[in-house]
Amino acid sequence: MDLDDVSSRVPLDAPGVPSPEAVRFLRSFVLPFVRVMWRPTLEGLENLPASGPYLLVANHSGAMSIAELLSVASLWADAFDGARPLAGFAHPFSFVLPPIRRMMSHVGAVPSSYEAGRATLAAGVPLLVFPGGDHEAGRPLWHANTVDFGGRVGFLKLARQAGVPIVPMGIRGSHFTAPVLLQSRLLASLFVLPRAFGVKRYPLTALAVLGALAILRRLRAHGAVGWAAAAGWLASPLALVPWVPWTIRFRIGAPLAREELDALPLDAARRRVEAAVQALVARRGGP
Repeated sequence: MDLDDVSSRVPLDAPGVPSPEAVRFLRSFVLPFVRVMWRPTLEGLENLPASGPYLLVANHSGAMSIAELLSVASLWADAFDGARPLAGFAHPFSFVLPPIRRMMSHVGAVPSSYEAGRATLAAGVPLLVFPGGDHEAGRPLWHANTVDFGGRVGFLKLARQAGVPIVPMGIRGSHFTAPVLLQSRLLASLFVLPRAFGVKRYPLTALAVLGALAILRRLRAHGAVGWAAAAGWLASPLALVPWVPWTIRFRIGAPLAREELDALPLDAARRRVEAAVQALVARRGGP
């Protein structure tokens, strides 16, 4: 599957602008759910630029990151009621299946490609990016509070080309909602589907292991059938869902000086942004 081709064919009529139906759904249904499940908080909205495009750069956690994505989307909708656009980068495979593609369109998400990023920023719309991607979202649980973009600097190239500021956002707690034990390129290939959809590293979660053990115990008398069922569970996206009711905190910091970042080599600038996000993640308690 050519994901670059998928990205190029996604229309960007209103990037970052959620439909009224999406805003109502996020505020009326998603927000009450995440408040009960993960009690998310969003701090530092006053640090956002008053107008114009920017990159909101955050760490990424929790296997498929469902908990943090649902939380930040519903908190943003509640804070601004759809009046302040924000386009979130989403993996191109999210735009392959029509039902998911329609959902992405309703919330204003765009494919994570240079082409879509440039078009979004050129339209004056801020862009939420997770440079660490699957590398960071699949890191082991004991590195939950460590920010690691995996050496990726594409977001810096995008910011420099568009001439927009970078605003750091630290996310703490979401990695505990779907505990990851390890991630591997081998797992992505063994399970076939992740690799087919462009996922280079696949995480092995605590839920995956617990579920496989329960299946083997339940079907221990069925031999190969039990092992096949356990393998199917391990490869299933259901093994990546967030299930631990852990508190998630989002903290937005002050914009980083463009002149400072632009004067640095890309790797040094990336480390500077990582450090800013890390400082927000490391903070405990309230503002």
